[in-house]
Amino acid sequence: MSELREACLRLATAAGAAILEVYAQDFDVEHKDDNSPLTQADLASHRIIVEGLRALAPDIPVLSEEDADIPWSVRRTWNRHWLVDPLDGTREFVKKNGEFTVNIALVEDGVPVLGVVYAPVFDYLLHAERGAGAFLREAGGDIALLTRRPATAPLRVAASRSHLDERTAAALQRMGETERHGLGSSLKFCRIAEGRIDVYPRFGPTSEWDTAAAQCVLEGAGGVVLRLDGRPLDYNRKENILNPDFIALGDAGLPWREWLDPPHG
Repeated sequence: MSELREACLRLATAAGAAILEVYAQDFDVEHKDDNSPLTQADLASHRIIVEGLRALAPDIPVLSEEDADIPWSVRRTWNRHWLVDPLDGTREFVKKNGEFTVNIALVEDGVPVLGVVYAPVFDYLLHAERGAGAFLREAGGDIALLTRRPATAPLRVAASRSHLDERTAAALQRMGETERHGLGSSLKFCRIAEGRIDVYPRFGPTSEWDTAAAQCVLEGAGGVVLRLDGRPLDYNRKENILNPDFIALGDAGLPWREWLDPPHG
């Protein structure tokens, strides 16, 4: 697995370099059928990663956001597949705030077992293998990541500072005193993995490629990503590639069920 991980790290950084070439220029923004933005950077990153993964492991299928029209009749036969978001946070890319990432995950039997997340503007590179920990790669080597446990007050929550949906606002109120941290893309999970944030509640649509790589990193650092029924967020279990609502925690002992509306027992 370590050889696969190192190859994925190289692909993520190569894709990040291609993204930055576009980022430094004026670029066109198209829109997909769901009105989400699409740029040359998304497509360049997609090509680098998908071609690289297919050369690396021809027997493992690839599902990428930019090539997602693979029917359920095919996907349901997979027990192992790559799950890729070539540019997670295209809206942040368009705003040029730097808060976007390249996400590469290997999923086995519904579980992310390898994850690489790269934020090219910040040269921020994280990786994890299930059962082997999570790490921040720097020039001097890898730094092991650990979430903050037990969490202490005030809870640091990944949530918009200005725009909150009603359910998230209600959950924050039930948490008591909190510090809000607005972040784009999968960086929310990564900050929890580093112990810099405690909680990320997500009550709204995300796709499987948005979360798998960062979930692997967070779980490798000691955190959890849970559906609201208490089960871990899993992958490729249904025709629809949208995730259910979930909550990401650095400390699994937090009373997260009490924050829900209605509370879940």
